[in-house]
Amino acid sequence: MTKAPRASPPIHVVLVEPEIHWNTGNIGRTCLGAGAQLHLVRPLGFQLTEARLRRAGLDYWPRVEPRIWQDWATFEEALPGLGQARFFSAEARMDYWDASYDEEIALIFGAESSGLPTAVRRSYASRLYAVPMVDPQVRSLNLSTTVALVLYEAMRQRRTSNQA
Repeated sequence: MTKAPRASPPIHVVLVEPEIHWNTGNIGRTCLGAGAQLHLVRPLGFQLTEARLRRAGLDYWPRVEPRIWQDWATFEEALPGLGQARFFSAEARMDYWDASYDEEIALIFGAESSGLPTAVRRSYASRLYAVPMVDPQVRSLNLSTTVALVLYEAMRQRRTSNQA
């Protein structure tokens, strides 16, 4: 008898104070492709009605249906209900591929210009991960690229564990 694949727990992608509409549109499209729920934590550097946001998300944007949070404090209160939190910052000491993504998780990313707020990085330092950079002159990757790398690493790990 063939074993049915295990259903994967939800993945939540959280953008804290995103600033650039086309990054958010691209990330929304990536979330749809990966089956993840997008969360946006205000303030936003753009209006959700902007045509440029929809253009970046292509005709998929109406299906993204992001959950909008008024501020970090409101989101943080709800965070335990979203599963294990993984935070991402260029300043982290652990690499993103060393994290486990098997359980329900929230992948949390900061603003394009400043990353996660300092207080958040300090509070969650033990769960802070980075995408490693070979060239020390490169501070970070584009936010939408980073989200895609991390999200698809989570999918890869889950696929591997489902095949076991």
